[in-house]
Amino acid sequence: MESVYKIYYKAFGVLNPGELYDAIKLRNEVFVVEQNCIFQDADGKDLDAFHLFIYEENRLLAYARLIPPGLGYEEMSIGRIVSSPAARGMGIGRVLVAESIKACKQLFGEGPIRIGAQYYLLNFYRSFGFREEGEIYLE
Repeated sequence: MESVYKIYYKAFGVLNPGELYDAIKLRNEVFVVEQNCIFQDADGKDLDAFHLFIYEENRLLAYARLIPPGLGYEEMSIGRIVSSPAARGMGIGRVLVAESIKACKQLFGEGPIRIGAQYYLLNFYRSFGFREEGEIYLE
């Protein structure tokens, strides 16, 4: 039986407590615990961003933050792109990035989209038309 995903995005102010908890939990699980990347996740941008969720039943499979132009970069941007370790290998990352690009265009109009990505995912993001710019750095 094929999985049916529930895909949607919301402004921060209309997120319910469960959605907010799910997003924070997944971001912490992957970025802080799995990747051992100690950073200030609550950077002030969540409040003015849109938040895209992909659920299967009540389980958050993937999440991304959609940032309007001028908030993080001059261009609109997609950040905190993350998939659940339990959902990897299902193609959910491709669905997440494609839906995030589509949502950015619906929300902010046509124009370039900037992301910050990990080097090992370079070919993955190139497949969506992104290109690397600047020097490689550690975060």
